[in-house]
Amino acid sequence: MISVAPFIVFLVGAVLATFARGRLRDIIVIATPVVGAINLCALDGSAPIVVSLFGRELILVQVDRLSMLFGWLFHLATFLALIYGLHRPNKLEQVVSLAYAASTMGAIFAGDLLTLFMFWEGLGLTSVFLILARRTRSAEKAAVRYLLLQIASGMLLLCGIAALLGQGGSLAMAPMELEGLASWLIFLALGIKAGFPLLHNWITDAYPEATETGTVLMSALTTKTAIYSLARLFPGTEILIYIGATMTVFPIFYAVIEDNLRRVLAYSLINQLGFMVTGIGIGTELAINGAVSHAFAHVMYKSLLFMSMGAVLFRTGRIGASELGGLYRTMPKTTILCIIGAASISAFPLFSGFVSKSMVMAAALEEGHDWVWLALLFASAGVLHHAGIKIPFFAFFGHDSGLRPREAPRPMLIAMTVAAFACIFIGVFPSVLYGMLPYEVTYQPYTVEHVVTQLQLLLFASLCFVVLHLARLEPPERPGINIDVEWFYRRLLPRGALRVRDELARARLVGGAVLEEFWNSGIALVTHLHGPRGALARNPLGSYALIALVALFAAVLVFELVLGSR
Repeated sequence: MISVAPFIVFLVGAVLATFARGRLRDIIVIATPVVGAINLCALDGSAPIVVSLFGRELILVQVDRLSMLFGWLFHLATFLALIYGLHRPNKLEQVVSLAYAASTMGAIFAGDLLTLFMFWEGLGLTSVFLILARRTRSAEKAAVRYLLLQIASGMLLLCGIAALLGQGGSLAMAPMELEGLASWLIFLALGIKAGFPLLHNWITDAYPEATETGTVLMSALTTKTAIYSLARLFPGTEILIYIGATMTVFPIFYAVIEDNLRRVLAYSLINQLGFMVTGIGIGTELAINGAVSHAFAHVMYKSLLFMSMGAVLFRTGRIGASELGGLYRTMPKTTILCIIGAASISAFPLFSGFVSKSMVMAAALEEGHDWVWLALLFASAGVLHHAGIKIPFFAFFGHDSGLRPREAPRPMLIAMTVAAFACIFIGVFPSVLYGMLPYEVTYQPYTVEHVVTQLQLLLFASLCFVVLHLARLEPPERPGINIDVEWFYRRLLPRGALRVRDELARARLVGGAVLEEFWNSGIALVTHLHGPRGALARNPLGSYALIALVALFAAVLVFELVLGSR
């Protein structure tokens, strides 16, 4: 069976959708990931696809179990997002979504770093339009900040590649040691897209500002492409263990006090990425399998949660926890689907998070990382609080907001239903997902010890939420701005730049006045000496004598310097 590079299918789909109209464009958009999946079946086990460019061979497609798993995942995620977007078809959004998906396909099947770089830049340049498509002033500002960080990631990657070439290193997509300038630059480039601490705010800044469909698609593709790249290039890098553990913990505190429910999910996304990064850092077969399987499960349940909140935003025009509540009365289907996503992210037994997250935690214990395991345990309880309970409770239950919106449109419900089915199917039949993982799986999630431990954790975490809520100790849900690291580049740096500009302008004025005064003093001295009544003007020989004396002094000085150098 003939196959082509996966990204070509999506690029062709984007071109066709550009010139199509109405229902035909919708059919092309939905058919593209289906055709891509058929092409992927033919691609499995194929030889690398290599092209020559500027005298260098680029490996456009290199297939193994890791890239195939992410290939299937991204096809499914794109398919669901495109169906979801049919509630309000937008040509720009549909075309850009296909081009964005093409970039992710190119990145995960890239066999060398140069090919990865080309599609890495495509990720940022295409996805920014999913934010701009919201057509609000805040979305435009967020898009600019988002694009700057994505370009910074690409430039770091390019500099790392250049440094690697300068060292005579290989550009193959193969594990590398974190030593030397080249590897650190590449590591930081991946870290920006993976949402490392201090580099994470583009997620919480941009995702809540994108369109309903754009947020779903971006949450599924960009950060998971970075997770794939980390698993490919830096497995077993110890620093990732501690970076990942930090990522699981700190977003909890922001998510608890955040009012914007899409921003709560953005913080929750960083929390879940931390489990994947930790697994990659541990680097054992169990840990890598856990990180990759959790990426698969995460895309499904996080997409479901973002889709449910997108439906709420679409029907009500509101997304703040303080503005919502009681929506279960008129949006019961969306409520049930959101609860399934909440159960999955909370790792309830028989849901997808239960069979994937626990693999990373088991790997941490096996390798003696007890403190890391405790951090992951705390993070598991925290995610139940802010995503498993807070999202459905304040959106659909809680206080009655008086809003009575209609149920979500049919395309939204279809996409959410398929994602919910995937969450349950993976949880009930984990062997299907385990069979796609890079390494053979011997892990058994459904043991008595694991089930009981997890149920105890969920029970006590739920009890804490209930007690805190009834005792009014829970942070109140109210609109506000929570200070995060982004304050440095959104407030401090611009203010600092303006202050420097003002100081330079002031210095320029002062310096100009000093130079003008010095110039006027010089002119006055020359006039005094050489003017009509000047002392040297009375007899020209005086001026000549002074000039000769200065020239003689300069000649003697140069002569001494020359002799001294010899």
